Amino acid sequence: MYKILVVDDEVRIRSIIRKYAEFEGHKVTEAGDGMEAVRIARTEQFDIIILDIMMPELDGFSACREIRKSKKTPIIMLSARGEEYDKINGFELGIDDYVVKPFSPRELMLRVEAVMKRVKGKDEEVRNENQIIEFDNGGLRVDLTARIVFLDGKRIEMSPKEYDLFFYLLRNRNVALTRERLISEVWGYDFFGDARTLDTHIKLLRKSLGRYATYIVTLRGVGYRFEEQK
Repeated sequence: MYKILVVDDEVRIRSIIRKYAEFEGHKVTEAGDGMEAVRIARTEQFDIIILDIMMPELDGFSACREIRKSKKTPIIMLSARGEEYDKINGFELGIDDYVVKPFSPRELMLRVEAVMKRVKGKDEEVRNENQIIEFDNGGLRVDLTARIVFLDGKRIEMSPKEYDLFFYLLRNRNVALTRERLISEVWGYDFFGDARTLDTHIKLLRKSLGRYATYIVTLRGVGYRFEEQK
């Protein structure tokens, strides 16, 4: 059973999500706008937040930004638009998944389950990690255990999924990784998105790495490889 915060200015949408979530045994709290969502998220603990983009008072992007200042709660973003800009903006803010309206309530619940399974798996991996793993190649220095990245001596911040993707590439450096393998290993076999989500995160990751973006090589028709440079 998960405690879910559902944020949407449309009562009908909230009602549909609540109906299916409660049917599966989850507990649901509702918010009708971004300001209310931020206020509730600051005072209560949730397992996951389902957050609409287009809302009065405070839009979903701004609400997500405020929530991320104090909470790492997984977030699934809803939008009536499927534009790449919205997806990139959301992923840059650290959301875990993106669903375009109209959507199937059943699919949304499956996405909730998939996100929570990935979060639990990542937490278990961190608990089981008992050795320090580092990568140091000139100006790019990474502490994989602590999830810290330095570029030319300056620490940079990435979204949670950027870290996951980058560290997987790094752990398998100099190995050709197919798109299918990256999606299944980083997002999970039950990921409901498409390959464009991988491409979007590669684009974000390269942006974060700046001049070290060249370490990530595109293998046309195959996937990507982190190529260690001398």
